[in-house]
Amino acid sequence: MDLMLLATLAILAVVSVIAYNGLKNKQKVDSALRQRAVFNSHELMTYTRIKEILPAANILAHVSFDALLTTKYLHTRRKYQKMFADFVVLDHEFKVIAVITLDDPNAMKWMSTDRNQDTLLEMAGYRVIRYQGVPEYQQLREDFIMMYANSHETLTTQAAVDLEEYAERLARPRVFG
Repeated sequence: MDLMLLATLAILAVVSVIAYNGLKNKQKVDSALRQRAVFNSHELMTYTRIKEILPAANILAHVSFDALLTTKYLHTRRKYQKMFADFVVLDHEFKVIAVITLDDPNAMKWMSTDRNQDTLLEMAGYRVIRYQGVPEYQQLREDFIMMYANSHETLTTQAAVDLEEYAERLARPRVFG
């Protein structure tokens, strides 16, 4: 009986030491910080294309929904608090022209979240344009020319000339390599 009591105490002591060491090792230690790229390859190509199509526009990347939306109630704010827009296009008066989002073709499970994000922005009155992957120049041109036509804003002659130059550049064959 005494031997069994001693064995139990020894096992209890070993388990206690192991548990203590395990808890002691779980103290949070910060890892080293490193720089990371602002854009991935798809975002960089999209940004470049938007800037070429709309050279006078201001383009913001990775904009928090908190910067775009506001609400009276905290429980409503929590719905969009951790969401980000890929690109926000601003005019020369810093008014939002459109919110551009890029779909990752490999992430099909996020489709319902993407629809929720679009709905939130559209409810607030933003124009949301969603692209599968990197948008083509022609698609960007059509979307933004249609936007100007729909809002009855007149393009300046310089902007029209710029758009024509882009159309000519697109017509030229591109060589990749």
